[in-house]
Amino acid sequence: MKTTLFTNPRTLAMLAFSGLFLAAPVQAEFVPDRSVLPIAAPPPALFDDLDVRDTTKPPLFQVSAPEGAPNVMIVLVDDLGFAGTSAFGGPVETETFDRLAAEGLRFVNFHTTAVCSPTRAAIKSGRNHHVNNMGGITENATAYPGDNGMIPDTVAPIAEILRLNGYSTAAFGKWHETATWETSISGPHDRWPTRQGFDKFYGFLGGETNQWAPFIYDGIHPVELPEDPDYHFLTDMTDQAIAWIKYQKALTPDKPFFVYYAPGATHAPHHVPQDWSARWKDKFDQGWDNLRQEILDRQIETGVVPEGTILPPKPKAIPDWDSLSDDEKTLFTRQVEVFAGYVDYTDYEIGRLISAIEAAGQLDNTLIFLVYGDNGTSAEGGRYGMYNEMTYFNGVTQTVEELLEYVDVWGGPETYPHQAAGWAVAFDTPYKWVKQVGSDFGGTKVGMAIHWPAGIESKGEQRGQFSHVIDVAPTILEAAGLPEPRMVNGVPQVPMQGTSMVYTFKDATAPERHTIQYFEMFGNRAIYKDGWLARTIHKAPWEAEPRAALADDTWELFDTTSDFSLANDLSKELPDKLEELKTVFMIEAGRNHVLPIDDRTFERFDAAAVGRPDLMAGRTSLSLADGMTGMGENVFLDIKNRSKTITAKVEVPADGGHGTIIAQAGRFGGWSLYIKDGVPAYTYNFLGLQSFTVAGTAPLSAGKHEIVFQFDYDGGGKGKGGNGTLVVDGTKVATGRIDRTQPLVFSADETADVGIDLATAVVAEIGSERKSRFTGTVHDVTVSVGE
Repeated sequence: MKTTLFTNPRTLAMLAFSGLFLAAPVQAEFVPDRSVLPIAAPPPALFDDLDVRDTTKPPLFQVSAPEGAPNVMIVLVDDLGFAGTSAFGGPVETETFDRLAAEGLRFVNFHTTAVCSPTRAAIKSGRNHHVNNMGGITENATAYPGDNGMIPDTVAPIAEILRLNGYSTAAFGKWHETATWETSISGPHDRWPTRQGFDKFYGFLGGETNQWAPFIYDGIHPVELPEDPDYHFLTDMTDQAIAWIKYQKALTPDKPFFVYYAPGATHAPHHVPQDWSARWKDKFDQGWDNLRQEILDRQIETGVVPEGTILPPKPKAIPDWDSLSDDEKTLFTRQVEVFAGYVDYTDYEIGRLISAIEAAGQLDNTLIFLVYGDNGTSAEGGRYGMYNEMTYFNGVTQTVEELLEYVDVWGGPETYPHQAAGWAVAFDTPYKWVKQVGSDFGGTKVGMAIHWPAGIESKGEQRGQFSHVIDVAPTILEAAGLPEPRMVNGVPQVPMQGTSMVYTFKDATAPERHTIQYFEMFGNRAIYKDGWLARTIHKAPWEAEPRAALADDTWELFDTTSDFSLANDLSKELPDKLEELKTVFMIEAGRNHVLPIDDRTFERFDAAAVGRPDLMAGRTSLSLADGMTGMGENVFLDIKNRSKTITAKVEVPADGGHGTIIAQAGRFGGWSLYIKDGVPAYTYNFLGLQSFTVAGTAPLSAGKHEIVFQFDYDGGGKGKGGNGTLVVDGTKVATGRIDRTQPLVFSADETADVGIDLATAVVAEIGSERKSRFTGTVHDVTVSVGE
């Protein structure tokens, strides 16, 4: 038996004429071109044998990862600053992080972009966040390149590169990289995880979720919540990740995996089981000022920061602990006990995942990046913290007395909480600033360790070379023996801007290779170059307006090689150096699509104000029907700050029906038109703080009915009230007053749903998920808005 290619001249001529000419014989060993992805298959063998029995089977083309290529896992914790781990001097014992850092390398000069979406896009692409069009979070994207929230095809993520090179790929947890107007059933789904390189996705699309009642997807399909009173998403996503790894290795033990494990923790809401927060009771009674010093002392003792490092003063808005009232101390210590429990719980769940990899015999050849923070710890809780984080986005501040009412249930399903900003400064020790402040290392620098026994001989050592999230993807490619592709899915690629960190693995004293890096977030901007940092603090997270016009900002200068904590401003002593670096910033900003800078914050939540696409642009009405669910706030008609009319055509059973007709959002703010025990009603839930109901008095008869709710907005600005009227079959049955409405945001991930109220309940008596399902039929419901 033989394998032959066509060599007969007549046959070759016929093939050439027909367009099937084989230019060259198949080589004995095919060498794939991995610089162009997907890898092109070799030309198929051609035969001139009539009978298959006279031939030898040709080799089957399959893409495989390079021999010995490691499994890869990125663990990306949310909103946890430099002092978030005990290995970096923090107050919470993080056994998993500490163990892996002791078995691998800890990096004490590793930086993020200072905010969620930009860091996530940068860590997976190897390019700066503005090159990913992620100048800010997806929810406040603008119309400008660099800031429009639409990841371009020219920056293929590492997941897609690895997938096309023979890896199995999976993502679990938080995504926050899909343009908000693309998050509906209509798509497009190009920027959803399963079209960004991941075979498997189990998690949530937005910036945060209710950990007790999340709105999650498996791929592009919503997942129904289990009826489990102890359910928590962090445990669920870990179970899903463990199951996927076990399954993948059972079927294809020689095929490497890439796992992106990104919990919503420790981002607000700080949701943690009571037994985890109880462990930290009375551990923070010393307050945030003493805690900062305790952390610094440990950091110096363990060599995380150099001897002689000093604490810069806190921001002026953060009061001294000793100046607080007893009520404030009671409230604030409870808040940080919950946050510490959340950190503890998160590290434990990561440990479960690591143990599963170890049990599968895969730990030695798994390259693990433990990035404990996508930015510094969040100070968005403001002066007092929040029972409901949505109060922050709607400009509502509660008093200490009001917040103390929730202290016993803080962190539980009854709250959607955030801690006071003073704790954020402490967890970012030894720095002054926090999340959102991209011009201070407190906003950008986080604890990071790399664990890879098969590839890193050094154990428990420290590396101080400057590195950045854009360095992770190039590091993975070098470790896996893969080239950076120049073409992916037919699209030429922007070269990666990061620097592989592999050069540091064997040599703690290797000269720094990542020598220039710009930072910009909401007008806070800085430039790092050869150990120098020039920066300006344009706006603090708790400040409603910038401190100055962009052109009038005050710049500072620091020598980071001798001033680890950025405590000594040298701008007056070295004005020429400062001007040199400001020029470098403008050069970097220009070539990375940073310009023009948009320093607006809350205004950018309004799509029309900033000119980004809006699925409902120009629409004044939306007609829906039973079963249309899961519509996020950015793909639903905006009913805020205006009059609205809801017209529902329903059919009810003999008892008049029960359940949700249409609802938007949930327990911590939203509205619902529903039927309770046969009686129609409308409720507006203002941030979970006040509830306004307009209800009929008589049950509906069996059969078809038209229910109309009319809300007449007062006008005169945002967040005002109005009058509500309920009409059944043309007859007015009730009127009522709605005193307050939410001006900007209902929820980060709760949805608008017809015939059910998913996740948490707008109306507690109606319930959510299965309990709230309407017992009749919603034939049609139309929501209309007017001035």
